[in-house]
Amino acid sequence: MRVAFALRPHYTQAHYEKFARTIRFSKVIPFSVFRNAAAVSARFKAHCALLLCSFLWGVTFVVVKDTLVDISVFAYLAARFTLGALPLAWYYRADIRKLSRSDVWAGIQVGLFMFGGYAFQTAGIARTTPSKAAFITGLSVILIPVFLAIVWRRRINAWAWAGVLASFAGLYFLTVPREGLSDLNRGDLLVMGCAVLYAMQIIFIDRLSMKHSLGGLSFLQVAVTAVLSLLAVPMLDAAGWESVRVHFTPTMVFGVVVTAIFTTALAYPLLVWGQHHTSATSTALILASEPVFAAVTSFFLVHERLGGRPLAGAGLILAGILIAELKGHTANTGANTLTA
Repeated sequence: MRVAFALRPHYTQAHYEKFARTIRFSKVIPFSVFRNAAAVSARFKAHCALLLCSFLWGVTFVVVKDTLVDISVFAYLAARFTLGALPLAWYYRADIRKLSRSDVWAGIQVGLFMFGGYAFQTAGIARTTPSKAAFITGLSVILIPVFLAIVWRRRINAWAWAGVLASFAGLYFLTVPREGLSDLNRGDLLVMGCAVLYAMQIIFIDRLSMKHSLGGLSFLQVAVTAVLSLLAVPMLDAAGWESVRVHFTPTMVFGVVVTAIFTTALAYPLLVWGQHHTSATSTALILASEPVFAAVTSFFLVHERLGGRPLAGAGLILAGILIAELKGHTANTGANTLTA
């Protein structure tokens, strides 16, 4: 019912009251419920959009892992984000023509964090398992209140710190083998760097999306990542850090196309739009489902099974995220808890 009324913004109070009398709810349901239907519907749609983002990112961890067999990390990023930027450039062409200098600078800031996060994550996925990479990436959610406290001087309560401690204990069990730190997987370390940068990306999107063009931010963060990836390919090859490697196989082409279209051109506009219409806390909680989707997909497609110790660590990470987000709000709660 709320969806139907959300699609009819031209309706007046008389329309809603007539409808209420028709269904005999006029004495039960106040008019304020109908009057606020559009806002509630927008929030619900935002939650659905964010859940779709989380699902798409979660199920494609395995896809990225398989794709990197036939293409080097930065060549993959360059192909994915260049291809992903093209439909965004067309779709947001009107917004792009109206971009101001401040809009461009905002997009560059978000794009720098996005590029760094994907560089660390993709390099890490090539060296670790999809499930572990997903759960470590999920730590970005728990790092947000930490950065708010350290950098933006926001006060967070004991529940938030309890969630942080639980998540970091989970990170230890998930990544550090029984043999100790000497056998720590290098890929896990790289994905930890990704979690830090993703947390900053979420914070900056939340801060900037209220002040700048949503279409511009959606396009610019992808475009900046594409440009930096294209520049990195020859530079890293010349420095001897990563040789360019591209083998055109069906798996590689499928992986690039799927991640370019669905997890880039579709997901990031949904992320920016969704964050604009809901709270940062809701965003963080919904995105916390990403590692769950990744673990389930990895289990069925590549038969990855986390042992007892890593599984306990994954559980602690999820528990920490839920504790921090359900109980540990920042001092300034509300529709935009991260907005400066």
